[in-house]
Amino acid sequence: MKFAHKRATAVAAAAVAAALALSGCADTGSTGGGSGEGGGGSDNLSITFLPKSLGNPYFDTSSKGGKAAVEELGGTFAEVGPAESGPDAQVSYINTATQQGVGSLVVSANDPKAICDALNEARDAGVKVVTFDSDTNPDCRDLFVNQATADGIAKVQVDLIAEQIGDAGEIAIVSSTANATNQNTWIDKMKELLAADHPNIQLVDVVYGDDDEQISFDKTAAVLQSHPNLKGIVSPTTIGISAAARYLSTSDYKGKVALTGLGTPNQMREYIEDGTVTAFALWNPEDLGYLSAYAAAALINGDITGKEGDTFTAGKLGEYTVGADATVLLGDPYVFDKDNIDDFDF
Repeated sequence: MKFAHKRATAVAAAAVAAALALSGCADTGSTGGGSGEGGGGSDNLSITFLPKSLGNPYFDTSSKGGKAAVEELGGTFAEVGPAESGPDAQVSYINTATQQGVGSLVVSANDPKAICDALNEARDAGVKVVTFDSDTNPDCRDLFVNQATADGIAKVQVDLIAEQIGDAGEIAIVSSTANATNQNTWIDKMKELLAADHPNIQLVDVVYGDDDEQISFDKTAAVLQSHPNLKGIVSPTTIGISAAARYLSTSDYKGKVALTGLGTPNQMREYIEDGTVTAFALWNPEDLGYLSAYAAAALINGDITGKEGDTFTAGKLGEYTVGADATVLLGDPYVFDKDNIDDFDF
């Protein structure tokens, strides 16, 4: 598997952006060309990213890509968001962006329903709403930029854990928040794949670390104590997998309990090198942010409406086509291991 439209070597120089310290307009980026006044104007390339939470290396990286794209487009970039994930923690930021008259909001939703009213008020005010990474209900946004298909993300994780534990034994999942749209979709599909194709693997527990490193660390410890026969852990969240790896790396479980899931190379490199983890997967979040910003601009400019079959060009990533349910697909997940992890820097 490979990243869509981008050679692996091309991302080797991508560095994780520093966590943005402000909860308001944390980074205004380039100001050329964007009016920043009045949502919905075709020249209003004021694009605000709203991740699940600030200070998450995954979203630092996606925002880096978004900022680069907005600067290429001559617009104005900002990132805002809560310090911690929560179902309605993003509402106040959506309302503020609407009042400011941004051209587009690019949102990774903490909950599929909780922010819908605020997003639809933004849309009524002319703001184009793009979701990425984690979707809302489809009627709350104009476009969803999907990092990979849910089936593909679930399958790569199931395949990895099955290989690592010999296709038999007890496993647990360390997820992010209980309401996260993407996490729950992937977990449901993993359950289906396990039942259909891996009858000797038993999923014995799903725990939630709330996208908090310490909570995820503690949940990993607890699930291992609760299930002494556990052979593997899957964590489909970048904070969760790194926290679980940190716990395993200094415990008696190292080398005995397999760990895989979704992580970034820079987070996981030390755990690959010390043998705590053998392989994990992800897409390129920098590309995801970059594509999302170009999709937002295409909506603002009227190049697309979100209708199936609409096409637009996303800078260096090339041309994309809008699919069913107003969804754009970045590409396939990528597996990282000791043989390739040093080719990447994000």
